[in-house]
Amino acid sequence: MAKRDYYKVLDVARDASEADIKKAYRRLAMKLHPDRNPDDKSAEEQFKEAKEAYEVLSDAQKRAAYDQFGHEGLEAQRGAGGGGPGFNPGEAFGDIFGDVFGDIFGGGRRGGRSQVFRGADLRYELELDLNQAVFGASIEIDVPKLCECETCSGSGAAKGSNPVQCETCHGSGQVRVTQGFFQLQQACPRCRGTGKIIRNPCDTCLGQGRVRRTKKLAVKIPPGVDNGDRIRLSGEGEAGRNGGPTGDLYVEVHVRPHEIFEREGEHLSCEVPVSFVTAALGGTVIVPTLDGQVSLKIPAETQSGRVFRLRDKGVKPVRGGSRGDLFCKVMVETPVKLSSEQKDLLRKFESSLKADDGRHSPREEGFFEGVKRFFTGAEN
Repeated sequence: MAKRDYYKVLDVARDASEADIKKAYRRLAMKLHPDRNPDDKSAEEQFKEAKEAYEVLSDAQKRAAYDQFGHEGLEAQRGAGGGGPGFNPGEAFGDIFGDVFGDIFGGGRRGGRSQVFRGADLRYELELDLNQAVFGASIEIDVPKLCECETCSGSGAAKGSNPVQCETCHGSGQVRVTQGFFQLQQACPRCRGTGKIIRNPCDTCLGQGRVRRTKKLAVKIPPGVDNGDRIRLSGEGEAGRNGGPTGDLYVEVHVRPHEIFEREGEHLSCEVPVSFVTAALGGTVIVPTLDGQVSLKIPAETQSGRVFRLRDKGVKPVRGGSRGDLFCKVMVETPVKLSSEQKDLLRKFESSLKADDGRHSPREEGFFEGVKRFFTGAEN
């Protein structure tokens, strides 16, 4: 039977961190453990499948082989002596508590497994102007993170010295403790799970192998990004421990509100103020676009709220496709700060309109006719 995708087994994303993978496995282990599901073959099989997925995805080398070549890559790695995922019922009861719940007692990874840890992934929230999001840009950011100590090259030991194997756990980083029915694994109290002892710590990192620094990075923003899009910078996360690979940096895009345009996917919209005279008699108005100004023809008798469409004046999506449009909503502007003479002219103009039995205001006439029908129906 074909094996399922390990990421789907644990219900995690392909870029999930080590902590997320452990959390997902812990949840499934608590639910499917044989002690909680006696005589349930289905739960036992799911438990085996989850354990196998966890053993691969929690190991940096196996995960890299799986991500690149899938299950075939793991088989090839096993054939080359690299080992492979499996399930041993004799180990299941002790190892599940050592791998997943051992951190409650200060534990780390299972004895005999390399104490190499991948660096944490980082997230950086980047605010962009609309123009930068639409047309792309190159922006420098400052990212504080844990970097490999340059003085000791990440070993944690002072120059001229090296870490030595822990005499308590013999380099495994784990010790076993028997408590009743269970045999638990927990981190070696002497080396704290690293398998090594630093007798002469580095003066720069104080034996940690990593130091916190702020690194300046240039982020290339592709044209068309939108709110919530993420840009992955591989290897720009935190440094790993004991020679582990560096994590990744995810730059999350947030586009600032624009004073004129609103964006919805690949389309833009804006409101265009139009004078009463232009709306009534027709004319042209200047409309701003991201490419410059254009003239928009306003037909005579245009009502407030009418929308005009300018094709190909929107945004070209970052994932491909045709460029969007710009939708211009006409807003007829009421004159303000009128003089006495202007007010008299408007009153005369209004009187001339009413003399024609309201045929110049079809929406107003229709509205009041609807109101009349509503109240007449309510009375009946």
